[in-house]
Amino acid sequence: MATTSSVVVLCCLFVLPLCVLGDTCLAPEVKTQTYTTTEAVTSTDTVFIIEFTLKCKNSVSNMNLYADIQGKTLPVTRTVTGDKYQVSFSDEHANLPSGSYNIRLFDEEGFAALRKTQRSGEDTGALKPVHTINMNHPGVWKGPFLQSEFVAATVAVFVWYLAYNARSQLQ
Repeated sequence: MATTSSVVVLCCLFVLPLCVLGDTCLAPEVKTQTYTTTEAVTSTDTVFIIEFTLKCKNSVSNMNLYADIQGKTLPVTRTVTGDKYQVSFSDEHANLPSGSYNIRLFDEEGFAALRKTQRSGEDTGALKPVHTINMNHPGVWKGPFLQSEFVAATVAVFVWYLAYNARSQLQ
């Protein structure tokens, strides 16, 4: 009887951790749609919005994902159906110039390893993400060199000067 209970305890000790471990996405297929702010005249911050679908070879769904964008870690939101994900990020225009940005996606295990590496001050580049999304930001347009109000005021002053000059030559 003692041996039976010890066998059950040993089986539980070996099998239980396997049941508790989270599923990892194998061979992920990611389709992305991205949006970035392109006009600085009407906005104060540059915004990145990345929407993507994730399909795994082993049919894992409803994964909790986290995004690492330039050293900042953000949670990724998931739709109710669990097949679409979205992450958004914003910062001042000067802090997000034009260029290519890598958004690394981590599952819960990868996120725990990322946080541990960040706390210890080590380089996070060696960590393997679930997937990396490469996003191209064309930069923001800061408007025309001369504002239209300035051009209109200059033309108005010039027309007034011509009219005043012509009137003074008549008298």
